[in-house]
Amino acid sequence: MEKGEHKLEIFRGLIKFKSNVQKIWGVLFVLSVITTVEVVLGILKPQPLLTMLFGMKILNWIFIILTILKAYYITWDFMHVRDERDSLKGSVVLPLIILIPYLAFILLLEADYIFNIMVDGFVSWNF
Repeated sequence: MEKGEHKLEIFRGLIKFKSNVQKIWGVLFVLSVITTVEVVLGILKPQPLLTMLFGMKILNWIFIILTILKAYYITWDFMHVRDERDSLKGSVVLPLIILIPYLAFILLLEADYIFNIMVDGFVSWNF
């Protein structure tokens, strides 16, 4: 790859573009579709997705997965991580792959604990 030249493809070469402007519009379209799916699911809240899975509603799992997917894709494409050396890719992406699920686990565990404390009536709802 020549200096100053960027890859004009997304999804590992599945979709190819002719110019950088066309690629920017393509990436915007992909991210817009994912965001639209999130918003529509948030508004409609389909009943089958409100069943519990691993202590949380399936709909919430879908939101978390789509948000992580968007964050990864923004980092990969807009921050040009895909054009970097493998060692830098690993140093940026690997901690996120480990850190984000860990933080989500802590958040969900603490939220469940607080909810159970409030439901059982040990502490009154003061917020």
